[in-house]
Parts: sequence; C-alpha cells; structure tokens
Amino acid sequence: MTEATKSTSTRPRRVGVVESDAREKSRKVVVAFKAKHPLYGKYVRKRSVLQVHDENNESRLGDTVEIEECPPVSKTKAWRLVRVISRGIGE
Repeated sequence: MTEATKSTSTRPRRVGVVESDAREKSRKVVVAFKAKHPLYGKYVRKRSVLQVHDENNESRLGDTVEIEECPPVSKTKAWRLVRVISRGIGE
C-alpha cells in the first residue's frame, strides 16, 4: 500500500443520508444496511439513526454524507461530518 492510499484515521466511518437539518450544527443521518436474520437466514434491511456534528452547516436534507466517529460532542452526538459525497434534492 502506498502512502497516498492509506487512511489517515483509524476511526470507523459510515456513509448515510441526511434525514433532518433543522438544528444548527447538527444533523440526523440514517445509515442503512442489511443483516442476516439469525434463524431464517434471510437478509433484512435495517438502519441506524445517528446524530452528527456539522460544524460549518455544509450538509442539507437528502445529501449523502460520510461521517466519522469522534469523542462525544454532546449527550447524543458522537459522530462528525467528514464530507458531503453528493447533494440531494432537499427542500
């Protein structure tokens, strides 16, 4: 692996969609994934709703964003916005 392809951070990263941008410097991001059912073996769609710190209010409703785990910013926020991958339709 070359230096250009190495990740600078070892913290977990996720990709999700902004569900709410109503608050200042905070976003609600939905991370969707599939998990195998323990008994039936069928893949079931699941989702995690994460509170994300957006320092510069860059993201808007419907945007696809990359987020990274960080030390807690508040009671519910322990993730921060890394970048906006693509713009959504929004309002």
